[in-house]
Amino acid sequence: MLIMGSQLTALSIFTKFWFPGIPLWVFAAIYGVLGLAVLLIGTSGINKLENVFALIKISAILMFIVIAALAVTGAIDGTRDPQLPTEYFPKGILGLWSALLFAFYAFGGIEVMGLMATQLKDKNDAPKAGKVMLLLLTIIYLGSIGLAVMLVSWNVFTGEESTFVVALDNYNIPLVADIFNGALIIGGFSTMVAALYGVTSILVNLSEDGDAPKVFSKKGKLKVPLPAFILTSSGLLASIIFSLLMPDSIYEYITTGAGLMLLYNWLFILLSANRLLKPGFVGKMKYYLGVLFILLAVSGTLFSKEIRPGFFISLGFVLIIGIFAFFKNRGGKKKDVMSMGSLFEKLEKP
Repeated sequence: MLIMGSQLTALSIFTKFWFPGIPLWVFAAIYGVLGLAVLLIGTSGINKLENVFALIKISAILMFIVIAALAVTGAIDGTRDPQLPTEYFPKGILGLWSALLFAFYAFGGIEVMGLMATQLKDKNDAPKAGKVMLLLLTIIYLGSIGLAVMLVSWNVFTGEESTFVVALDNYNIPLVADIFNGALIIGGFSTMVAALYGVTSILVNLSEDGDAPKVFSKKGKLKVPLPAFILTSSGLLASIIFSLLMPDSIYEYITTGAGLMLLYNWLFILLSANRLLKPGFVGKMKYYLGVLFILLAVSGTLFSKEIRPGFFISLGFVLIIGIFAFFKNRGGKKKDVMSMGSLFEKLEKP
């Protein structure tokens, strides 16, 4: 839900590029309603839309890489000559440490693949698809960011404009700012829809396993159980209210909190997989290395006053979840296998 909130805020900020006089919360409300409408279409509709969105996102990023490469090689003239970065750690080791969170946040949403893997006709395609996706994401991420800092000094970038728009601002290319801004809005909306699907799917799955109230898996006329849909909608509504009350600071706080909750989620997935799949020595080393990087990213938020409040927000959510889990398990016998085990069982079925 925090990820949805951060995406709503980012979408609203990008849209203000065209309509600077309209308040942030108005755009947040519009995108929230559109996201819920997509969720009501159902899994098949979401898959089709995500395929279209993914094609647009990848095309825009590849277009940026091509244009930036032409600019770096001198094929396109601009007001500033491209040059290799001379400051690799401008904020020192502590700056690098606190920035780990945002590097990880760029890969937010990949965990939804684990949920959607249960929809595959051939479950053996899941590991291969995951590896290919991560490799492509890494290449695109490093390539685009690397070219961007060659075109523009790192201290020119801000949270008010798209990185791609700022990087190509020195080059007289018609409509480039509008194209990339639109592509980023589509990308952010796609991530928000994926988060909506992930939240409702997990909630329904927990309900079916007896780890959440049965009402959340109660079927009705809608594609999504109505109680689960209402709870998800309440998360979006809270994000819109926060955008109205704290338009200047909400993005930093929610993004940090969402990024940390995302990492906590990854941490639980690693620990669950280590327990359920029983990997060999190499597999265990991968899990432990992943846990180490996650802990580094989490602790790095304490070194930046701008994102430190997000750390305490995430701790508050973890505390609330912990209290509920404690009282739930206190009254009855604990399960031998965690609820995520049902997802693994679905993957293993022929």
